[in-house]
Amino acid sequence: MLPTDSKHRQYFPSERGFAMVAAIMACLILLAIGMLVIHLSTGDLRTSAMTVGDKKALAAVETGIHRLMQTFDPENLSATTSSTQVDSSNDPNSFYSIGAAVSPTSGPSIIPMAGFAIGGGQQWGQARFNVDITGRNTTYNSTVTVGIGLGYGPVEISLMHR
Repeated sequence: MLPTDSKHRQYFPSERGFAMVAAIMACLILLAIGMLVIHLSTGDLRTSAMTVGDKKALAAVETGIHRLMQTFDPENLSATTSSTQVDSSNDPNSFYSIGAAVSPTSGPSIIPMAGFAIGGGQQWGQARFNVDITGRNTTYNSTVTVGIGLGYGPVEISLMHR
């Protein structure tokens, strides 16, 4: 049995220091759990914001593709490049950029088209071009680049072989 009178207490270390250390450790554990919960919940918000930003950037790319289809001129390839805001009233922070149309580095530059022979030995095909279109949204700091293959035709192939 341990002595409990004040005269013998001097031989046993104080229990008050242990209680303080245990309370500090419990607070640190609760703080770590709270920080983990906050990090996990804000991680979901960051993922959702990134998804929204990527969708807005992809919508800007789609607008750029439509604009390229409307304005493409194989006689003036440099005129196809542009960088434009998508919609200043509804989405002022989305932009698209149309890169220069270039001939493909692999494969044929013209693909023959079946069913377009008009007699007289003429052959027709479709000219190929590669174009990169980049969409970006400044609100979410997101960027999406899509490389598209563009076919233009029919163009007469037989003139190229004469």
